[in-house]
Amino acid sequence: MRIQTKQRIQHQKGQQNHLHVKKGDQVKILAGKDAGKTGTILEARPDENRVLVDGLNMVKRHTKGRSLPGAGNIPGGIIEKPAPLHVSNVQLICPNCSRPTRHAHKIGPDGKAVRACKHCGEMIGGGQGG
Repeated sequence: MRIQTKQRIQHQKGQQNHLHVKKGDQVKILAGKDAGKTGTILEARPDENRVLVDGLNMVKRHTKGRSLPGAGNIPGGIIEKPAPLHVSNVQLICPNCSRPTRHAHKIGPDGKAVRACKHCGEMIGGGQGG
């Protein structure tokens, strides 16, 4: 088994990854403590192969209260926020048939490739990403 060297990891980071889901898509969680639940993608991170899902995979962060000039006081305490999930642990939910699905690529009416549901065959618009 090859050990990942720092140089090799940096080289891999230079490649542009693309994800099968986009910001705004409804997804089902396949693995982890929230397996089986559904949510909306808040943020997609293609360089890390991770996504943030609204209200799922919540973690607690202990923050110290601070006062910043111009920004006022930032209260301290225990804050819950979503942690990133690996993209392989989420599955797209078709907005037309409401089933978890893989997607195919079809040529749309404007000549561009668009995502299509494998179950119902309808185009999946969704998302705000590229």
